[in-house]
Amino acid sequence: MKPGVVDEAKAKAREYFRTRGTLASAASIHERVADAFGALGAFIEPISAATAARVGIPGEWTIQEIVDHLVETHRPGLDELWCLLAGRRPPGDPIPAGLQSKAPLQRPWPWLRAELARVHGDILRALASAPAGFVTDARAPIVMVVNVPDGHGRLVPLHWVEDLDWKAYAIVWRLHVIDHLKQAKKTYAALER
Repeated sequence: MKPGVVDEAKAKAREYFRTRGTLASAASIHERVADAFGALGAFIEPISAATAARVGIPGEWTIQEIVDHLVETHRPGLDELWCLLAGRRPPGDPIPAGLQSKAPLQRPWPWLRAELARVHGDILRALASAPAGFVTDARAPIVMVVNVPDGHGRLVPLHWVEDLDWKAYAIVWRLHVIDHLKQAKKTYAALER
């Protein structure tokens, strides 16, 4: 991977965090995150347990594994948001990028959907509790993952740790959900073929 590609990807992500997170109003962040959560919830609601657990694309996560991943990463993310809103850096390492439960396909699908809705509701309530002009120097580390072209033009994941303020941290949930919603839709389309 060329260094210029890496630097460009990081600069683009940092500019997004600054303009769509740090400089945005708390209300607009809440609204944008809520919209993403709502779109995901509407998509997974009618999916049956049997469909959610089926492999649509060999080597890729099932829809159930995607939802499990979102539960497992968003739940500790809520704890980290509470730390930021208290003006403190969250303790420990950043949440791992590919985190899943020990047995994602063994969790009951209705419970998993309900747990995701509960966690997302808690996140939205936490965001709504932040005062309009709240600013803190506290930052939380996140593992950023973006796809960049390698030396052969194939897209490969680029990982790095980025420290984010509370609003930039929150807007990452929107990106994370949109990315995995696209993945789930792609998997569902493969199942339909």
